[in-house]
Amino acid sequence: MSAPRLRLGVNVDHIATVRNARGGALPDPVRGALLAIEAGADGITAHLREDRRHIRDEDIARLMASISKPLNFEMATTDEMIAIALKTKPHAACLVPEKRSERTTEGGLDVIGGHDHVKQATAQLKAAGIRVSLFIEPSIAALEAAHSIGAPVVELHTGSWCEAVSEGAGQADHEFERIKTAAAKAAELGIECHAGHGLDYATAQQVAALPQIIELNIGHFLMGESLFMGLPEAIRTMRRAMDKGRAGA
Repeated sequence: MSAPRLRLGVNVDHIATVRNARGGALPDPVRGALLAIEAGADGITAHLREDRRHIRDEDIARLMASISKPLNFEMATTDEMIAIALKTKPHAACLVPEKRSERTTEGGLDVIGGHDHVKQATAQLKAAGIRVSLFIEPSIAALEAAHSIGAPVVELHTGSWCEAVSEGAGQADHEFERIKTAAAKAAELGIECHAGHGLDYATAQQVAALPQIIELNIGHFLMGESLFMGLPEAIRTMRRAMDKGRAGA
């Protein structure tokens, strides 16, 4: 039996980062989302941070009104963000850790130490018909906690592996084995498995060969590539890399 088609979620946060560096309305992350969908994205991801450093509330509202594909709303497990999600009702909400001082999300959500809090947030969102995913470390303990919480979806944090690959570090194989083992565990537990953070063409192609993973969420790399080749071509190139990797699954 062949592996299911691998979906691509495109994160448009850093279009908003460029916009906010100068102020004003351009470049518009909603336009970027529409271009991404036209080029082959299966969904759009946007992270509304507590400090609104890139995506803003009005961006979320406009994305919900404008795009034809599902919106994956990345959010911290705070009362404010839960209230926004319940009001907005995106297709999906991905619960992530968030620190004011971090440049990007650093590591997975603490689903073990914060088990009860995350479980309560998950239950609220699921009751509203929102598909909940948890952004977690690729570990058996985290997968078991996610299962106990009742999350139907997890997104495995691939950042440590991608960093090791880019640095030529000796632990790259070890980090990939952690992802491989976690993806298999997710399937065993009946949890839909996604992956993301730090992926480029080569790493996306490699992780695409894991048949249990059915969605990749990629943003920063695609936005960087789009400066040189344009966003649609960057997405088409990523899609080809993913399809090539999947063909070997």
